Amino acid sequence: MLKEFKEFAMRGNVMDMAVGIIIGAAFGKIVTSLVNDVVMPPIGLLMGNVDFGNLFVNLSLDSDYASVAAAEAAGAPILKYGLFINTVLDFAIVAFAIFLLIRAINKLKKKQEAAPAAPPAPSAQEKLLAEIRDLLKAQGGR
Repeated sequence: MLKEFKEFAMRGNVMDMAVGIIIGAAFGKIVTSLVNDVVMPPIGLLMGNVDFGNLFVNLSLDSDYASVAAAEAAGAPILKYGLFINTVLDFAIVAFAIFLLIRAINKLKKKQEAAPAAPPAPSAQEKLLAEIRDLLKAQGGR
């Protein structure tokens, strides 16, 4: 069983998938940082110094909390819609990047398909017949 697992794990497509997952996870972290650290602060500033990470709805009507951290520390049920907005933007950016990647790959495939294929090389029999034809032409068609 160990030998079969090793053969499975060392197959090319499994290794490619593993590399893709690792790169995808790293790309996801980059996009999350882009959204949280670069995109959302200017949007929050334009909306009146809003911190999207701290937008929430308190579901327990008996208390009022100043921040998500305070509500979580008290164990209050809250809806963190600001973090949800950040996550939706993360997803949109990753989906758009994947769309651009697949679009580029499809264009490359179309170019490869559009290129005319080279005619197949003549077989040995065809070469011999062509030589006979050329010899007969050279002899004057006798």
